[in-house]
Amino acid sequence: MNDEFYYTIAQPVIAEFKDRGSRFLAYAYPLSSVEEFKEKLKQLREEHHKAVHHCFAYRLGIDRNIFRVSDDGEPSGSAGRPILGQIDSKELTNVLIVVVRYFGGTLLGVPGLINAYKTVASLALQTTPIVQKQIELSYSLHFDYTRMNDVMMIVKQYNCTVIKQEMILFCEVEIGIPKNRLEEVLYKFTELHTVETRKL
Repeated sequence: MNDEFYYTIAQPVIAEFKDRGSRFLAYAYPLSSVEEFKEKLKQLREEHHKAVHHCFAYRLGIDRNIFRVSDDGEPSGSAGRPILGQIDSKELTNVLIVVVRYFGGTLLGVPGLINAYKTVASLALQTTPIVQKQIELSYSLHFDYTRMNDVMMIVKQYNCTVIKQEMILFCEVEIGIPKNRLEEVLYKFTELHTVETRKL
């Protein structure tokens, strides 16, 4: 796995799969936090309150070690794991897939369920663009107003992300620095002398 980039999906997407009367709707989202996941799941449960199952899987974090799966009442291992398997087969992270199932009256059995959840998750991931994003390290910058233009020029030049900024007496800016440009960026800030950098 590359330690400078990670892959995720560009935008939310919905896919549908039907098997013997049952409808499976897969909602795939780019995801940035567990709180965001809870919010998305809550919305889908409200929107599809008549559905029998809301199964899901997500993977979060650059090292891809935060994940969760749920079969939501389906037989153990028949829904959440196959959904996560699709996220992992594309080596994605910061992705959530919720599959909403409307029961069609015919039992599909565990192999049938695994196939349905796997297929609809795969369909969703095939219809949304997969994007490569830079791994960034968070730093806090502290500097005088007079340095604002110099600082922002470096931020722009090296594709850093401004996470948040506060301007009171001094400027406090939190930025994400691309991992592969870290040394250059920190060196540039040192050259400005009055800019303090602190790793978060």
